[in-house]
Order: sequence, then C-alpha cells, then structure tokens
Amino acid sequence: MSNVNILRLKSNVTGLDTLLGGGLPEFSFNVITGTPGSGKTTLAHQIMFSMATPDCRALFFTVQGEPPLKMLRYQQQFSFFDVEKINRSVRFVSLAADFQGGDYDGVMARILHEVQSDAPRLVFVDSFRSLAQGLVDTMAGTANLQLFVQQLAQQMTSWQATTFLIGDYALAEAQSNPVFTVADGILALSQNLMRNSIVRKIQIVKMRGQAHAPGLHTFRIDSHGLTIFPRAFLALDAALAPQEIPAGTRLSMGVAELDAMMGGGLPVGYSLLLVGPSGCGKTILSTQFLLEGVRAGEPGIIAAFEKSPNQLLSKTLSALVTAGDVGIIDTRALDLSIDETLHDLIAMIRKMKARRVVIDSLSGFELALAPEFREDYRESLYRMMSVLTSMGVTILMTAELEDRYTDLRFSSYGNAFLADAIILQRYTELDGQFKRVMSVVKVRGSAHSKDIRLFDIKDGAIVLGAPLFQYHGILSGNPNYSSDGSA
Repeated sequence: MSNVNILRLKSNVTGLDTLLGGGLPEFSFNVITGTPGSGKTTLAHQIMFSMATPDCRALFFTVQGEPPLKMLRYQQQFSFFDVEKINRSVRFVSLAADFQGGDYDGVMARILHEVQSDAPRLVFVDSFRSLAQGLVDTMAGTANLQLFVQQLAQQMTSWQATTFLIGDYALAEAQSNPVFTVADGILALSQNLMRNSIVRKIQIVKMRGQAHAPGLHTFRIDSHGLTIFPRAFLALDAALAPQEIPAGTRLSMGVAELDAMMGGGLPVGYSLLLVGPSGCGKTILSTQFLLEGVRAGEPGIIAAFEKSPNQLLSKTLSALVTAGDVGIIDTRALDLSIDETLHDLIAMIRKMKARRVVIDSLSGFELALAPEFREDYRESLYRMMSVLTSMGVTILMTAELEDRYTDLRFSSYGNAFLADAIILQRYTELDGQFKRVMSVVKVRGSAHSKDIRLFDIKDGAIVLGAPLFQYHGILSGNPNYSSDGSA
C-alpha cells in the first residue's frame, strides 16, 4: 500500500506558505482565529482571491453582522481584490436569515445545498463563532456543536473542498473547543499594543500531515493585504544560493591603505562592525565601501536607520542610486521587526543581485524596533547576520560609540561578537586639537596591522595618515624618527 500524496495549495500570501511548510493541504478543514481587528477576514479574502479561478471556485458564507456588500466595499481597497472574479470564480452567500431563525439543521442544509449546487473547491464561513455559540445556547450543548462541526468537516472533505472557518477565538480555547479539535489546521492571528506600538503576529498552531514553522511571526497589513515575515531561521529558504567564491577572496574598502591594514581587504561573506563616536566618518567610509563595489561590478544596498536617503548620500553615490547600482531601504518608520527588515533586505538582494550591504546604524536600528522586539534584539540580530552572510553577502554595520577617552570599548550594545572584523574610529587630542584615528581591531582568520593611524576627511573621502606612534616621534623631535615618520 503506497502513501497518499497530499497536494499543497499555494496561498500566494507573502510568507504564509513558508510557515505552513509548503502550502495548505488540499481538502483540509482549517480555522482562522484571532482577536477583532487582527486581520482574519482580510487574510481569508486574500487567500480566496489568490486561489479562486473558474476551475477552482470559492464560496464565502457570511453568518451575521455586516452584509456582504458592506464587507466587499472595504475589501475592494486591497490590491488582491479582483471584481472580475465576483460571481464567476467567487460567490458570497448570506446565512443571516437562516441563523436568526435558530434552525441549525436549516443552516447546515443551506450550506450543503450551496456547496452541492456550486461545487466549490474553497469554502469560507465567517463568523463561525457566532454560529457555534448560537448552536450551544439553543441546542444544549457542546456535544451538539461537536457533532455539527464533525458533520460539516466530513461533508466538505467528501465534496473535495478546502474549508476555512473564521472566528474570534482566543488561543486558550484551543484546549477544549470542539472546533479546534476537529480542525486539520489552525492559523491564529493577534495584535498587541505596547506603549504606542501595535505589533501583529501569526502562529500556525496546528497543520496536520506536514512540518509547519513553530513560534510567532510578525506581519503587516497594508494596501496589498497581509505580508508575513517568517523568523530569520526560516529566511534561508527564500534566500539566494551563495555564489561560488574562491577561497581567500577579499573586497576593497575603497581606501587602499586601509585594505593593507586589514591584510588585503575584507574577506567576502564577512560581517564588519565599524564603530566610533558621532562625526568621526563612519557613514563616509560606508559609502566608499559601496562605491568601490560599484566600480568592481558589485551592486550594493544601504539600510538607513538614522539619516534620510537625501542626508545619507553624496552626489556621486546619489547618481549611482539613480542608475540602479545601489539600492536604499529607508527604514526610518517605527515599529519595525528584525524579521521584516530581513525580508526587505533579501527581496532587494535578489532583485539587484547585490553583494555588499551597509546597515547604518545598529544604534538607530534598535531605536526603530517596536518595544516588544528590543528584548531579544541581540539574538534576532545574530540570526539576521547569519542569514545574510550565508547568502555570500558581505556586510558593513556601523555603531555609535561614545568616546570616553579613558577606556577602550568596541560596542556599547554588546554586539562585537556578531562581527568577523572590527574597525574602530575615535578621537584623540594632539597639539590642542581633536584628531581622528582609526585601527583594525579584528579580522577573523587573518593577520592585520596593529597600528593606530591618523586619518582625515577630504573631499568627502577618508584619507589615512601616519601611524600615531610615528606622529608622536616626529612631534617630539625624537632622533629615532625621521621627518617622514619612518624609523
């Protein structure tokens, strides 16, 4: 006896099929649940309009509350809504009159009559909770509800329909409610208010016959409907396969002397942490890194968290953005999640075939996150870096670091462990002036210079000067040093 092969239906809701383990099992009996306003009906309509065709018809039953015409008026604002499909591939049926009469045998008969006459492949009932609660109140009990749900599930499966019940159920009810017991799949949506931020999440509580993604995953609702952002450990499924890169390949930073200090440049696929106080030149070095990539035929991306694109870009780099050689992800809006940022980065990397990514800055990134996501910021950031570097992308991250002059630190947020390489920029006082200095703290698996070198910013570019010990020798008139700083 061979195993039954269950066809997985693609929902075409961004991120949902990844959570489901490949799609919705055909002929399954599913519950879409969540608090009011969490997006249940929108998700159901998005699935329906995406999947419905003349050969895969859909029936959408409404039980009570707003009439179908009012509901459709608002759903038409979403881009997934297709008016051409109404009454051709999608049909709406109101059960309000049957429901108000309290004749639940009649309600069942009406559903089965419509299904039998229309032969849909997709069936939706919204809101099933109202129907179920009325059944419990008028027919003495949960036992009758369970019988009703089981009968409905059996009939839908026998007619080869994939079914969705939509209702305002709390997840805690899953332990005892017969609707959840009978269901093959449970999709639970929620929205939580933290301070002034609303965070929406989805959880695949149950999906029989396939390995679905555990845990909570964030999503947004915009003019396109729901966009779901699977947690970072799943993102590799959607990422580019890394290019074949010869061992030892390095990228230029755009400053020849700095490449030499790093032992020949930054190894491909590394994450570099560039730290320093305000105004020391982190963003300028980041743009040189991207410019050098464009010269080498390597498109790049900037994810800007502190400055707007107009503030961030020099005239030269702005021209490259216009030409499509450098992409910008403007993430200044609050209430972000790291998984959402990773989703946007992967999408742009795939579109541009980008090989260099700049995140400017980690300090601004943390502030842009919704409060709920700041608690596991370091863990989530680690997952994001792992995904991007596994794609073969080389990352430069900047981080604001207060210069206290009396101690030496590499990350005020404890993020140094994320980096394969660290470059430190800071100020020092010489001749009654502040001078900028730079040093390579770490390049994993590579020899690098230990010098602390002076540098300046000229014509919008980093220009490295002499090592600091040579400068002190020249300044003091030490006979062991010549005027050009050599020993």
